[in-house]
Amino acid sequence: MGMDSLRVATINLWCRHGDWAQRRAILIDGFAELRLDLIALQESVVTDDYDQVLEVLGPDYYLFHQEGRAKDGSGASIASRWPFARVHEVTLPRTHRMDDGPAWIGSTAVAELFLPEPMGRILFVHHKPSWQQGFEAERELQAVAAARFVEGMVEPRAVHVLLAGDLDATPASSSVRFWHGRQALQGTSVCYRDCWETCHGDEPGHTFTPRNPLVASGDMPFDLGRRIDYLMVRCNDHGPTLRVRSCSRIFTEPGASDHFGLMAEVAPA
Repeated sequence: MGMDSLRVATINLWCRHGDWAQRRAILIDGFAELRLDLIALQESVVTDDYDQVLEVLGPDYYLFHQEGRAKDGSGASIASRWPFARVHEVTLPRTHRMDDGPAWIGSTAVAELFLPEPMGRILFVHHKPSWQQGFEAERELQAVAAARFVEGMVEPRAVHVLLAGDLDATPASSSVRFWHGRQALQGTSVCYRDCWETCHGDEPGHTFTPRNPLVASGDMPFDLGRRIDYLMVRCNDHGPTLRVRSCSRIFTEPGASDHFGLMAEVAPA
């Protein structure tokens, strides 16, 4: 049977902070209702005897847990309805500021999947750079390293690339402008179509906001609100290779996470 669209999402699970029993119930019910195809998850806790992603998604997904985890097991993960053909992890640049600070749970993974036609070959890129607000220089280095790796995997034959993640930077930042094709870095340029911007234009679409009680009561109570979670489609010479049918925030009800998630439906152009 053919496949004419794909439901993709990104969500920061916020580890098991807060009232985890309540949050767990909200996430389990929400994921069951959304019936997503591909999911990028940040701050997911995975240890030798516990898998938070499996707990909230159930057994119907193939899972890949990325390297770069903190001592409590928190890091980044990918969930897919289809088996992974291959998953590559990108070695991202580090600086002395990262070594001197708290444990870095950032990473980038590129999952290669072969979906039913007409969707075909997909590269699902889950990018989690440095999170500190003053670390845009590090995010620039990491964005360039990730983008160069992906470009090396894009072969002449038809391929779609979806980029997802908590990029910890606003649309005006240099690292996100780089992904959008509005700024070159280190002699490198790429272009990805922002799913939220495609559907909502200049609407702020904040995914980390004090309107969320878990932000207002957390470590950043004075945050003014930012859009830092993204879904994007890579462009070829003529534009995005997938059409963005819709894009919306998910898990916006109180109590799910300190981030709102993001979901998009994409289809062959």
